[in-house]
Amino acid sequence: MDKIPLTWNEFFKSIQGKEYSQKLNKFLDYEYDHFECYPPRKLLFNAFKLTPLKNVKVVIIGQDPYHEPGQAMGLSFSVPNSVKVPPSLVNIYKEIQDEYDTSLDLNSGDLTYLAKQGVLMLNAILSVRAHQALSHNIPEYQMFFHDVLEVLDKQNHPIVFLLWGGYARKLKQYLHNPNHLILECVHPSPLAANHGGWFGNGHFRKANEFLKNNGLSPIDWCKQK
Repeated sequence: MDKIPLTWNEFFKSIQGKEYSQKLNKFLDYEYDHFECYPPRKLLFNAFKLTPLKNVKVVIIGQDPYHEPGQAMGLSFSVPNSVKVPPSLVNIYKEIQDEYDTSLDLNSGDLTYLAKQGVLMLNAILSVRAHQALSHNIPEYQMFFHDVLEVLDKQNHPIVFLLWGGYARKLKQYLHNPNHLILECVHPSPLAANHGGWFGNGHFRKANEFLKNNGLSPIDWCKQK
């Protein structure tokens, strides 16, 4: 990547001529035409639309979207308010509640309020077939995501990367910018969190302290509207 993109539009223009990008578009055209896929195609790049590159303060990485009807909305861990809040998100809320001694609406799973504050909630794989986890785990998505990480890594403003779980933590190898903070722990899913390492991680307060120490306004993790 010769010139560092300053906007997501610049980024997408910079990759549109790459072979993997063209293959990925053809793959998605076929999958969405022939199968039930999530999120809806119009929400595929929702994370990029809601969180402009220059506004990114925190990055939360998921692996691939929820694969049951109505859940995926193009933001990792987030679901529309009409959908039951998944267990991983419940545990995220519980940790925020503990860190800030507050109460959150555990029936509201829409994290758009965070995306608009600069929290980029990105799945490494942006799409999935209905009922088939990791069904879109193809090399072209991996190449796309590595390019996304490269752009984020080259942004010199302060950014916090929250790497939760084994998959996200492996991505640390692509992050080298000393102006950024990397926080790691186990995944918030009950399978991992209930064995220790999630609750009490302090990630939300630590992220905000880093932002404030670098002259940026903190994230209001508790304001769900």
